[in-house]
Amino acid sequence: MPIYLLSDEHPELFPPPERADKSGVLAVGGDLSPERLLAAYSRGIFPWFSEGDPILWHSPDPRFVLTPDTLHVGRSLRKTMARGEYEVRYDTAFARVITECGRVTRPGQNGTWITDEMLGAYVELHERGFAHSVEAWQDGELKGGLYGVSLGAAFFGESMFALAPDASKVAFVSSVERFKDWGFQLVDCQVETEHLARFGAESWPRKRFLAALHKALREPTRQGKWTEVPAQ
Repeated sequence: MPIYLLSDEHPELFPPPERADKSGVLAVGGDLSPERLLAAYSRGIFPWFSEGDPILWHSPDPRFVLTPDTLHVGRSLRKTMARGEYEVRYDTAFARVITECGRVTRPGQNGTWITDEMLGAYVELHERGFAHSVEAWQDGELKGGLYGVSLGAAFFGESMFALAPDASKVAFVSSVERFKDWGFQLVDCQVETEHLARFGAESWPRKRFLAALHKALREPTRQGKWTEVPAQ
């Protein structure tokens, strides 16, 4: 399949995600403006590229997805959450969360895909009320968290980090349980990881994911800062 070159003038235009190649790469180029990012996510497409590379846009098949009502939480983690070791906050340290995510050393990756360009783009998306952070705090210090994009009844998870045991897990479980209360229909985990599989995420054919996303986007977006979400 060909890799499509995006137009600089029309950030809303993307080729159909079904035209991605076997690796999931669909298109190259364009920019990371809020308009283009939102157009991409609404079509099941996301950017992922390394420092020094052109912007690559992906729509993998299969897609790794978690539905909030199928979340699985192990007994040990439940005990950690019950002890209240971490305070979960929303949107109080977005830039710090994405910066820490970019510092995480991950197996099989040289460097980070969270470049300065990516960081700036998602901070702007956060300021517009579409990108959010979920944070685990302990004794006034940020110990873990995650960030992603929210559209309709879908949350697109981007990355997470932990500086203390179970910190990112507590943030993740707390957020998914909150999403269930809000009526969210899916959490896009993008590509399969053993870590997220333990929480109940599954591989879906792209066709199934796009149909579910289309349905989720019919719901209103919970736009704006989530800072006032009650602590759990």
